[in-house]
Amino acid sequence: MSRPAPRDPNLRHNITVNLLDGGFFGFALGMASSITVIPLFVSSLTGSAVLIGLIGTIRAIGWQLPQIFTAQRVARLKRFKPAVLRGTLHERVPFLFLALLAWNTPRLDRRVALALTFALLIWHGLGGGITAVAWQSMIGRIIPPRRRGIFFGMQAAAANLLMGVGAVLAGQILERISGVRGFAWCFGIAAGLMAVSYTFLGMTREAERRVPAEAHSPPPLGRQALRILRADRSFRRFLVVRGVFPFALVGLNFYTVHAAQQLGADGITLGWLTAAFSVIQVVSNPLMGWLGDRLGYPLALGVGTLSAAGSAAFAWLAPSAGWMFPAYLLAGLANATAWPLALAMTLTYGTPAEQPTYIGLANTLIAPASLLAPLLGGWLADAWGYRAAFVVALAGSLAILPLLRGLGEAGNPEPPG
Repeated sequence: MSRPAPRDPNLRHNITVNLLDGGFFGFALGMASSITVIPLFVSSLTGSAVLIGLIGTIRAIGWQLPQIFTAQRVARLKRFKPAVLRGTLHERVPFLFLALLAWNTPRLDRRVALALTFALLIWHGLGGGITAVAWQSMIGRIIPPRRRGIFFGMQAAAANLLMGVGAVLAGQILERISGVRGFAWCFGIAAGLMAVSYTFLGMTREAERRVPAEAHSPPPLGRQALRILRADRSFRRFLVVRGVFPFALVGLNFYTVHAAQQLGADGITLGWLTAAFSVIQVVSNPLMGWLGDRLGYPLALGVGTLSAAGSAAFAWLAPSAGWMFPAYLLAGLANATAWPLALAMTLTYGTPAEQPTYIGLANTLIAPASLLAPLLGGWLADAWGYRAAFVVALAGSLAILPLLRGLGEAGNPEPPG
């Protein structure tokens, strides 16, 4: 009879400090929201809709694109935490410089201020990407496999909840402090909250691991990546699912505008729709993570995919604004599924030496889809109206479902090391 694995005495501590890290990180992102605060600041410098539309894309692509290029270096580390602490400074410090830039914008040429703003946003985005593989590997070390889903879900819930608080607080500041000085205060507070988050992250306890011998002399990155993609059929399916998922949510960006312009929703209704979307995400993040841990991540991904399909169908067929409530609720459930389950399931693939490369591939290879999906949605909405984007989202969701049937969870049942 096999003995149960010994309980990690640092587990509760590590869960607590990393949930606090995620919560305050989300609080900071709410204060400097890429949906409201930063676009408003950029709009004070330029009227270009293209540049304003790039803001969210820069952060997403910055997170995804660099990961594969850091994988082999991360695989050789005895401890991941020092690399995380060094790398994450690059996604936190830019907010301090954004505050200084906003404060001094009246003294600068607008073109210079705009160029500096985007340079800082790119720095922030790439900072997340160069940290991501080490951070995910660290979480894989300190959180047991069957608690990763609920951990990522709880962390996302804490981040989303405090992000909402931060967004409300930022709105109050911008209402009371006119001009660019209000943005400077928002960015400065965000920088302070990032420092609090960093402090909790630094309290993580991670023991040294035995680095696999093959990690010291890996094959060239391209050859290793091709070997993994050729040999691991389940992982290939997982990549396809992740690549299609942005298209399953492609209509979400247009729900509010569609409800207001086509269905006659007033400001109060739009507020309640947004609140419903936010609340269901906070509730669903840990719930879907728990479901994935207990019943398998493919099943939980299936629930999220069906939710995305239902959301798109309701939005497409809604005859009035009231029918958008189920669309928002189901979209929130689908959105809550995508992040924590993707992170948790990625950590089930590969040997300890290969796992950083799997993490890098799982994120870098879906960067094109993350870029193309909103562009396709915008083109469809301009050419044929918002409902065309909803139809594509429904088709994308339905395309994922048969792929989930053959999606198994692979080979890394215990933390590496």
